[in-house]
Amino acid sequence: MENLGGVYPFLVQLAPLQFHPEQGLGQNLEKQPEVPSDCLRLSQENKGLDVGNMAEIDGHQNLFGLMKQRFLCFKNQKYIKELGHFQALAEAQYPKFMVIACADSRVCPSNILGFQPGEVFMIRNIANLVPAMKNGPSECNAALQFAVTTLQVENILVIGHSSCAGIETLMNMQEDVESRNLIHKWVVNGKVAKLRTKAATAHLSFGQQCRFCEKESINQSLLNLLSYPWIEDRVRRELLSLHGGYYNFNNCSFEKWTLDFKECNVKEEGRSYTVKEQEFWC
Repeated sequence: MENLGGVYPFLVQLAPLQFHPEQGLGQNLEKQPEVPSDCLRLSQENKGLDVGNMAEIDGHQNLFGLMKQRFLCFKNQKYIKELGHFQALAEAQYPKFMVIACADSRVCPSNILGFQPGEVFMIRNIANLVPAMKNGPSECNAALQFAVTTLQVENILVIGHSSCAGIETLMNMQEDVESRNLIHKWVVNGKVAKLRTKAATAHLSFGQQCRFCEKESINQSLLNLLSYPWIEDRVRRELLSLHGGYYNFNNCSFEKWTLDFKECNVKEEGRSYTVKEQEFWC
């Protein structure tokens, strides 16, 4: 099995400020921030906290008790040890990545891909869909605009996953039937992916069609990203790259690929895409 540590070349490892005695005191080095006294007390009191599993806990108070334990564990084992880094983050953020992932509770990009605070600007929605610009404003494209034009991220990664209920809902929807269901109104943003799936997989079972559409919808979302002029411009100038990812939680594997902008056709009629730099991590 491949060492999973080798699949994170794109992550920026941010370390806390360090003082090196061999450099001397006369070099105007920035001092390591002092750890507040209450943090020191927490560090002593909360070592070895049992962070537990929410699925095994009953009761409102007990759930928040576990949440408190996890927060104190984070503060003790992460925040205090990397205080300089977190104080720098309090002043500004410079993430390299914008991630668009599904809201599914089993898909946690920061967990499965090891993203650290300050490394990724993230939005999650049903079926990890990106609406085309012509579909109007949404929470998704508002976040995209901030990430691309203000934070100037260098990468956008759309992450889909196995057994996606949003994609299954899309594939089950009847064509040209107006629905008042809010989920239906959202997943219809993946209609092009559904039509391409139906055309390519008519001979397959419904379950296999859904698996195909889970990946096809990622690529259609990558094309939809190019419908925003401020994204297309930065991609064209090679300041921004668009990537797809697929997490299979049935066997804990991850597929990654990059959209080949120069080989894509983004016109309404005849839209097509080509991908490159495909990797499979398992």
